[in-house]
Amino acid sequence: MISPFQTLGVPPWADPEEIRSAYRVLVKQWHPDMMQDPAARQRAQQRMVEINLAYEEALRMSAPRRRPSVVPELHQDDAIMLAESRLSQGKPEEALRQLLRAEGRSAAWYALQGRILMAMRQYESAHQSLREALRLDPDNHEYHMQAFEAESQLRKSRTLPGRVRSLFRRVTGQ
Repeated sequence: MISPFQTLGVPPWADPEEIRSAYRVLVKQWHPDMMQDPAARQRAQQRMVEINLAYEEALRMSAPRRRPSVVPELHQDDAIMLAESRLSQGKPEEALRQLLRAEGRSAAWYALQGRILMAMRQYESAHQSLREALRLDPDNHEYHMQAFEAESQLRKSRTLPGRVRSLFRRVTGQ
């Protein structure tokens, strides 16, 4: 079965704007009014139905949730890939939402959750996630380094200057 993202020609981590852009290109290409031949027009109508359904489904899948709801689970590797993509785009909240869709939890999952929480400046939770990653994979040097960084940031955030910075960020919305 072809995914809605494949139908639109966009990656599964595409944001709504990328999805809309791809949809517009396909509509211009396949709109039945652009076809002269009746057989081509019929094929274009069928293709437009596929494109419209894929567009609605892709938007639904990529839209941020406004309220808790049942979200389809993803294979852990897919959820990690989507979360990595969102994190690299500077969208840690969206990354965390995608990661939480994973059907399982591994050391790599906990390590990524820790990195996301670090980006969100939630150092205590990040440290806990990274410690769980280390519990599951105690020989991973990278997890040790990330856990150490989380602990360092947690300690800094508990100092008076750290608390002042945190308060300033909350007040200014930064």
